[in-house]
Amino acid sequence: MKILASSGTKGGVGKSTFAILLAFKLSKEKKVVFCDCDVECPNDYLILGEKLKNPEPIYQKFPTLDKEKCKKCGLCSEVCKEHAIFWVKEKYPFFIYDLCTGCGTCWLVCPNKAIKTKKKIVGGIYKNKINDNFYLITGLSKAGISETGPIVREVKERAIKFAKEKNADYLIIDTAPGTHCSVIQALLNIDKVYAVTEPTPLGSHDLGLILELAKKLKISTEIVLNKANVGNKKEIEEIAKKFGTNISIEIPYSEELINAYCNKKLEKMVKLI
Repeated sequence: MKILASSGTKGGVGKSTFAILLAFKLSKEKKVVFCDCDVECPNDYLILGEKLKNPEPIYQKFPTLDKEKCKKCGLCSEVCKEHAIFWVKEKYPFFIYDLCTGCGTCWLVCPNKAIKTKKKIVGGIYKNKINDNFYLITGLSKAGISETGPIVREVKERAIKFAKEKNADYLIIDTAPGTHCSVIQALLNIDKVYAVTEPTPLGSHDLGLILELAKKLKISTEIVLNKANVGNKKEIEEIAKKFGTNISIEIPYSEELINAYCNKKLEKMVKLI
């Protein structure tokens, strides 16, 4: 099974649309599982005309304090890389759950075993069958979760398991825009990432960021240039040359393509690009 991803630092360049069309085209001959890992704002189900129902809960462990065992040493606060534990000398530590990722470091290092864990639902996973060869997995975090990297990791792991159960040929991942932790979690250990951008100064700048991230993660890359006939693509070509990659797909801007998008005519969109 090949694991591919569609990603890009700048929002609004057509990253999700390209990912859906890639999955749709491949599903004509192969079995595809498509995973929306933009858990803070998933929208692929909308483009596909689906509804999100019957979620499978995503749980995360959070620390809780046993004051009878706590000696107020403050070690938990020292090791917390997210600064999610506030501690004042001779006082009990205070957990800031909005910053906690549930990494477990605090309860592992506590010399008095004073930190226990409690499970909390932080999101959900939804499954939709588009057709016999095309399945959609959607991850959605609960509102107010500030660090969604662990949620993306869980969504991706379950998507991989589901894809293997279905004997899928491809798992295609649509990441969130940007280069933050949730994007990194989505891109870890994949076979190829399609970096989607547009021929604008901001598009070229942000393309450099995602290609730099892919280089650090040692992921094969190809560039998808959307709205290729609008603006100047020279800067995009220079960025591509700098990172030793290619502009493999150029998608033109056209009203016909926009109309097909608005009417969810995926078959027509694939033909137009």
